[in-house]
This record gives sequence, structure tokens and C-alpha cells, in this order.
Amino acid sequence: MRAVIQRVTEASCIVEGRVTGNIGLGLLVLLGIEDADTLEDLEWLAGKIHGIRIFGDENNLMNKALSDVDGGILLISQFTLYAATKKGNRPGFIRAARPEKAIKMYEGMIERLSSLLGKKVETGIFGADMKVSLLNDGPVTIIIDTKNKE
Repeated sequence: MRAVIQRVTEASCIVEGRVTGNIGLGLLVLLGIEDADTLEDLEWLAGKIHGIRIFGDENNLMNKALSDVDGGILLISQFTLYAATKKGNRPGFIRAARPEKAIKMYEGMIERLSSLLGKKVETGIFGADMKVSLLNDGPVTIIIDTKNKE
């Protein structure tokens, strides 16, 4: 699994003119899932997302996690995080998980993050054409890949 985590002051997702997810202060998480991903990857990544300390403390140092600032999460599925770009100019997505696996893992991530956070995780719609808006705070953008745990 790959996650692009962006610290935001606000973020939203619109599908077919309807807001599907909306947060204030928190994290916009773009999530890519590959065929090799397991429930262990999901658990590990959910813990990292929930615990990552990228919010400023009283000294403006990144020492606070999401729960310390009562932040929200907007989780967006994004298979393009597994784009292969070595050959030609058109990306290939052979490593991205097939929808039947990816949607189960995406829904599992929603459930796990909601449990850790103690509140609903806002989302896009899996497989839809989404319009995602955000106000990146910092900017702070972190990339985490479960295949690089060490």
C-alpha cells in the first residue's frame, strides 16, 4: 500500500456535483493498493497514518498527531499511485490491485482508521471520477509505502 498524506486546513471531495467527503483541519490521504498488499499492511499503515506527528505544537514543531488536534481524515482511493512510467509516455497500472481486492482493502482502511480516530472517516467514492480540493498546510506532504517498513 502507498499513501500520500497531506496536512490540510480543509479538504473535500465532489462526485457528480455532490460532496461525498469534507474535513477541516486534518489529513487528506490518497491511498494506492497493490495486489501484494495484506491485512498486515493495512494495519501497519493505518497505525502510521493515525499516529504520524506532523501537526505543530506550541513551539511550532511537528510534535502532534491527528488525535491531539481533533483532526479529521479524508481518504481517497487512488490506483494511479502505482503508475509504471519507465517505458513510453502512457503510464501502466499492472501493479495496482484489481477492483475486487482493492475495494475490500479500501473499505477495511476506512473501518480501521475510523476505529483508531474514534469518528467517521470522510471519503470519496471508489472508482468514481472525483474532484478533490484541499488547502495544504505548510505544505506538508508525506509518502509512506508499506513495502519500505524498515
